[in-house]
Amino acid sequence: MTTQQDSSPLDLQRCAFFLDVDGTLAEIQPRPELVFIPPPTLRAIEQMQVLGVPVAVVSGRRIEELDRLLSPLRLPAAGVHGAERRGIDGTLHHLKLDTQALARIEQELTAACRSYPGLMLENKGVAFALHYRQAPELEPQVRELAEDFARRHADVLSLQPGKCVFELKPKGASKGEVIRDMMREPPFQGRVPVFVGDDLTDEAGFAVVDELGGYTYKVGTGETLARRRLDSVAAVSLWLSELLSVAQAPGAVSSNNKSEGQS
Repeated sequence: MTTQQDSSPLDLQRCAFFLDVDGTLAEIQPRPELVFIPPPTLRAIEQMQVLGVPVAVVSGRRIEELDRLLSPLRLPAAGVHGAERRGIDGTLHHLKLDTQALARIEQELTAACRSYPGLMLENKGVAFALHYRQAPELEPQVRELAEDFARRHADVLSLQPGKCVFELKPKGASKGEVIRDMMREPPFQGRVPVFVGDDLTDEAGFAVVDELGGYTYKVGTGETLARRRLDSVAAVSLWLSELLSVAQAPGAVSSNNKSEGQS
């Protein structure tokens, strides 16, 4: 789909924001544990909360890792591509999984990965990520390995390619469906969804948010279902700050006072 650069600010008081983390709020690093969210971005998200604008993070990371990256903020969150979800009241929801099967798969994967120096296996508890960023020449072998596991364990896992990673995520986990679920609940219910992401893992989210009449933003280059584009992680931070500046400007008109049909 042809995308366009964002040219007009959104009305924060009408919107609900769903934000990916790696590659969107934070630059991708050689190893997942090195990732951090820049302070200006954290301050922008905090200010959105102060204004009463609902913000959630939707990521392949586990919720406990998201809390660490966003500290001291604690947001509604969807982790492991929607396999786990936390609402505004703190209630946690998890996909029902076969824990014994996952334990067997972990043992098999650990043994298989020993044959590929430079390949890092990340166990997310309910999913597995095969990172080859430090050995990009392994991409064909890692793809074959991940496809084999996804095929043999199709009743438990599904394959999710990403940037220098192949993830084996729980069957049924989807960023799109978890956004749909969150939009049915306060404080997101009745608002216009806005989803910002950068990777193949975010395409399901773009599809659902477009279906719901929202705004979708792809960070960086590449084919996408998203209808708008932001150039980089730095551009995302600047965009959030600009939205806040417009909302806080003297004379800014609340959406409650606008005529119907304006945005």
